[in-house]
Amino acid sequence: MSDNQNLLAEQRRALILDEVRRRGGVRVNELTRKLNVSDMTVRRDLDTLARQGALEKVHGGAVPVAEASTHEPGFEAKSGLEQSAKEDIARAAAPLVAPGSAIALSGGTTTFALAHHLLDVPDLTVVTNSVRVADVFHTAQRAASHGGAAQRPGPATVVLTGGVRTPSDSLVGPVADQAIRSLHFDVLFLGVHGISVEAGLSTPNLAEAETNRRFVRSARRVVVVADHTKWGTVGLSSFASLDDVDAMVTDAGLPAAARAEISEHLPQLVVAGESGTEDI
Repeated sequence: MSDNQNLLAEQRRALILDEVRRRGGVRVNELTRKLNVSDMTVRRDLDTLARQGALEKVHGGAVPVAEASTHEPGFEAKSGLEQSAKEDIARAAAPLVAPGSAIALSGGTTTFALAHHLLDVPDLTVVTNSVRVADVFHTAQRAASHGGAAQRPGPATVVLTGGVRTPSDSLVGPVADQAIRSLHFDVLFLGVHGISVEAGLSTPNLAEAETNRRFVRSARRVVVVADHTKWGTVGLSSFASLDDVDAMVTDAGLPAAARAEISEHLPQLVVAGESGTEDI
């Protein structure tokens, strides 16, 4: 990581977080040498990452957060993590949506990023249990109707499921499950808390796990949108196996070993920022 003096703050913090996770902890003086920045810059970055819940500051450095499988970060905490990766994933996933199709977007910060890239896809029907995702479409439609933006052809029809709100602003529980049960989607885009070969797709929230199961059952095609840090993470409740997934869109930070494992289970892997896809 030489010659990183001019790295953007977000890129620098992503590198710090990768170091902490890979090595199990780092010291401030190590980071100043690797990143070629001042001691104060590193400490400010560590303060920011600690506030986001991404790591834990200790005397002289930082260590990973020891999260229980039931820990569920709030939307704001998650939205500050891996922002560039999520934006890359959203841009790569958007072409998988055909005009006029019926799609579902689960809750999550990556599906939230994806929603912004679908605003110009005409005649969509969007079903979501995410308050944040629904608001992306509603805000765009209000702006267009008041002359604040160019009128979009065939604006999306948005269905918000209803239900009990989680810390990540998803709506779950019997009301959401009943709404999803009677619907059928061309494609479902799933954000996940964790993904692994053994546990499949998992979440720390039991009610959200059941709602996600309903989403998976109602979709003809299931696409997971998840950055590389989700690989190997296991939440309290599994709601689908890798064999239930048709495609995964991730970022270039996913290690080669993980790609090989995924290739044994998924028909398609899309790595944002790399040319083409890996059809398996």
